[in-house]
This record gives sequence, C-alpha cells and structure tokens, in this order.
Amino acid sequence: MIRQFTPNWFAATMGTGILALALPQVPGIGPSLKPAGEVLWFFNIALFALFAGLYGARWAMFGHEARRIFGHNTVSMFIGTIPMGLATIINGCLAFGIARFGNGIVPVAHVLWWIDVAMSLACGVLIPYLMFTRHEHSLDGMTAVWLLPVVAAEVAGASGGLLAPHLTDPHAQIAMLATSYVLWAYSVPVAFGILAILILRMALHKLPHESMAASSWLALGPIGTGALGMLVLGADAPAILAAHGLAGVGSVAQGIGVVAGLCLWGFGLWWLALATLITIRYWRAGVPFNLGWWGYTFPLGVYTVATFRLATTLNLGFFGFAGTVLTVALAAMWLLVGAKTLAGAWRGNLFVSPCIATPN
Repeated sequence: MIRQFTPNWFAATMGTGILALALPQVPGIGPSLKPAGEVLWFFNIALFALFAGLYGARWAMFGHEARRIFGHNTVSMFIGTIPMGLATIINGCLAFGIARFGNGIVPVAHVLWWIDVAMSLACGVLIPYLMFTRHEHSLDGMTAVWLLPVVAAEVAGASGGLLAPHLTDPHAQIAMLATSYVLWAYSVPVAFGILAILILRMALHKLPHESMAASSWLALGPIGTGALGMLVLGADAPAILAAHGLAGVGSVAQGIGVVAGLCLWGFGLWWLALATLITIRYWRAGVPFNLGWWGYTFPLGVYTVATFRLATTLNLGFFGFAGTVLTVALAAMWLLVGAKTLAGAWRGNLFVSPCIATPN
C-alpha cells in the first residue's frame, strides 16, 4: 500500500471537503445540514492526515521510486490536489471550527493558509516547468488534468477571501487580500489558456479514453473557483481597503467581483451542460472505476458554492434553487464515488503507482 500510494488519493479530500462546505449553505435547511457538514469536515481532516502519513511514508521508505512522479505525464499533475485538499480543511475551520472551538482556531487557519499558498505557488509553476522540460506530451493525449497544478493557487486565493475578514490585524487583512488577488491572477488566466487548448483537442481528436471520463468535469473547477474568488474578494475589499484609505478602490473591486462572478458562472453553465452530455455518453458505453472519478465532485462542488454565493449577493431565489439542485447531485455523486472507493481500497486494486514503471 505505502509503496503504491500516489497523490491521486488527495482528490477524495477535495470532494469530501467541498461537500461539507456546501451542505450548510442550502437555503432553508442549511442549519439542519450543518451537523452533517461538520462530521464530514472532521472525517476529511482524518482522511487528509492519513493520506499525508502514507505519502510521507512512501517518500521515507521508497524515496528513489517516489521521485519518479516528477517524470510521469499524468500522476505528477495530481500533486496539485494536496494543497487543494488542505484548502477545504482551512475553509472548514471557519465554517465549523469557530463555532466548535472559538476564535482561537483562526490563527491555526492563518498559518495553514500560508503553507497552502506556498505549496500552491510551487506546484503551479514547477509542474508546468517539468511539462516543458521533461515530460512527453501531445495534443491528442492532452486532458483536463493539466489544470490540476495551476488551479491550486486560485483555490488558495478564494480561501484567503473567506479567511481575511476573520483576522483582527488590519495589516494582516490587507496582506491576505492582496495575496489572494495575486493568487487568482497567478492561476485563472493560465487555466483559461489550458481550457482553450482542451476545446481544440476535443474538436480535433474527440473525447479522451474512457479511463479519463471524469476529466471532462475538471474544466468546471477553475471557472467555479474563479467566480467564487471574485465574489468573496470583492465582498472583502470595501471594508479592508477603506481601513487603508482606499475606499474608492474597494467599491470598484466589489462591483467587479459581482459582475465577474456572474459572467464566470454563465461560462461555467456551458461547461456544466457539456460535461453532463459527455458523461451520459461515457456511462452508456460503460466506464471502469478509478480514482479519477473524484473529479466529478470538487469541480461541481466549488461551482455549487459559487452559486450559493451569487444567491446571497444578488438576493435571487433562482441561484438558491440552482445551488440546492447542484448540492443534491454533488451528494449523490460523493456517495457513489465514496462507496466505489471503499470497495476498491478493500480489494487493494486502487493502490497502483504508474510512475514506478516510468524511468527517471
């Protein structure tokens, strides 16, 4: 198990964490669902700790083999799931931890966030560097997994937008706000460039192999996270920037956040419809289960959370209803993928490291 453990498993923490965060936001019944979300948050912490221990043990015991991940075209992309999984735990500190443990958990979340930022910045540039210098890629072999290392930064940026209002030091607040905007810009334009390549790839070479069926949903991730980031950072900007004599800039940032968030949500709606049609086509033909199925969860989840944010910001019931429908779909997919993951883990056939067969 340890020798074959890969970062792909951290995608399960992303899906579990985003479901935990979405449940309390369902209009009307959110307070009733919050205990379930809190249980999922604690479960996610345990999962992340377990996976971190297993992956750390692999590096300690089989370091010469673990290093081969950097030469693998696909598995190396999943390094980005580690900081994204951690981000859901940080967000849970705010959604559940403050009520459970008090404001003393905020400094813990603050420290974890900067660790998450460092990991996101590193994998966001180092993995593409390896793609340019060591990997062998082709247009017909390209999939949406290229997004995973670069999207981590915007996930951290959105988390910063949620955390900043809870900080008591005005300088810490503006530092986090500025850093979060930088993280958004560090990631979103690159991700959209990859999406353009992905559209070209699918137009010229059609859909990827059935083993990559879930990758069609990954495109929804940077769009949903980008929308959420603009909305939360724009909401933070007026108060934080006004404290530093930039009230006018804060008002502009708030307006940009709402408009950009709404436009990105519309772009995401196109991808959501397309991914649904692609999934129906795949599932009719039969799709073998693998850990990539967790790709059905987090992108849908972050788009769902962005939908709820629009409902709150614009006070439009449509978005609340849409978010509720998406949450039901997210919960159903999490149950399906979780059950299949448990079965596969019990049988041991999910513990496979393709990078072991890849020479340095």
